[in-house]
Amino acid sequence: MTRAAKQPLVKVKNLVKYFPIKIGAFGSEKAVVHAIDDVSFDIFRGETLGLVGESGCGKSTTGFTILQIYRSTSGSVEFEGVDLASLSKQELRAMRKRAQIVFQDPYSTLNPRMTIGEALAEPMKVHKICPDNEIQGRIAQLIRDVGLNPNVANRYPHEFSGGQRQRICIARALACNPEFIVCDEPISALDVSIQAQIINLLMDIQEKYNLTYLFIAHDLAVVRHISDRIAVMYLGKIMEIAEKKDLFKRPLHPYTKALLSAVPEADPDIERQRQRIILKGDVSNAIDPPSGCRFHPRCAYATDACAQSVPELEDYGDGHQVACLRLDEIAMEEKLETEDA
Repeated sequence: MTRAAKQPLVKVKNLVKYFPIKIGAFGSEKAVVHAIDDVSFDIFRGETLGLVGESGCGKSTTGFTILQIYRSTSGSVEFEGVDLASLSKQELRAMRKRAQIVFQDPYSTLNPRMTIGEALAEPMKVHKICPDNEIQGRIAQLIRDVGLNPNVANRYPHEFSGGQRQRICIARALACNPEFIVCDEPISALDVSIQAQIINLLMDIQEKYNLTYLFIAHDLAVVRHISDRIAVMYLGKIMEIAEKKDLFKRPLHPYTKALLSAVPEADPDIERQRQRIILKGDVSNAIDPPSGCRFHPRCAYATDACAQSVPELEDYGDGHQVACLRLDEIAMEEKLETEDA
């Protein structure tokens, strides 16, 4: 069955999350941080959707809002047809066992007063996953599944390295038999030598438990390795969504091209010939985002129209969606430049 014929497991539609804050010398002025602004995408069962972008663009907030850790300002998040944004706290708690999260920092997400066994047993007891007499056996199996010895169940978090703690956090996310897991930059706080191990573990776990991932990261090389599709985010907006191979082979949005130009190539000859795209300026302030296309202040192809109209995601074939008003004109300009060269 093709993806077009499937029903998405998670359907995000026009999702908005604003944070009210106080600014000024004495906090006398009120303002709003536009963390996520009208974001829509689908995640299909069994796939990994990578979400990438610069720091502060709203990636983690998107993951938290999908799970309603942050209650959405508006929009909907449908999980198998159930709108999580409309659920009460009690109803949402019942849904938690089906959708879990692996946080970025493995050092602060485990209770230092609880043993590993207690940390893994707690969600099983809360959600009544299995009878009490089966919990210890399940704990041992989960610990084995993440590559640790079951004997660690009686030890405390401070006795483990960062990589071991992240393995434990993954085991805790699996404790409720979830169908969907948000991986919020799960390797960014780890040593480079450990990162590949955790990525491979996540892929093995996905296959064994038939999981669906939203994988949030800023490392495009990692996202390329683990993802099936990739969504590129900038200042609270989705700029481009495509299959992994298509995105890396045929990036269309100017922002995506700039991101990919920063990914180093293993072949030194290719690396020497590549041309980096250096973006001008910095990411705009989310309190007062630019009008029109969020990317236009830094885009080399922007016109006055880009500052006035908000581009919508349009399909350019095979599910490759791009939000850019001047995409056809940019392609023509690049073609002419290539012919002239």
